[in-house]
Amino acid sequence: MDATGDVPEKVAWVLVRDGRVLVTRNKGRELFYFPGGKREPGESDAETLVREIDEELQAAVVADTMVHFGTFETRDRVSGRVEFRMICYTADHRGDLAPAHEIAEMAWFDYGRRDRVSPADRMVFDALHEDGQLP
Repeated sequence: MDATGDVPEKVAWVLVRDGRVLVTRNKGRELFYFPGGKREPGESDAETLVREIDEELQAAVVADTMVHFGTFETRDRVSGRVEFRMICYTADHRGDLAPAHEIAEMAWFDYGRRDRVSPADRMVFDALHEDGQLP
């Protein structure tokens, strides 16, 4: 939830290499998602991203290299109310990437595979495509 408790939020890592972006799939799920997760009470975005990437991919995000890529929101089609917010950052990392804990699989997707990710993640794919990072 955000600071007011109204909207579920996720802090996500956007890692692009050679025209493809890193995504992960949780055990028991079909869709892929950007790695990251929810804040623990009192955590900053940087603390959340560092913790989540360590837990999910056994790598260390270099917090001082984090750059806000964008904040993406899904909305209810009828009311227009924000249903979910994803705050995305790019960042360097140390260590090899390896799925851990709830992560069943990691993959590198190009723009043509955006149908395999969640609706919020598709918005990020579109932004990366418009930015020329995902041709």
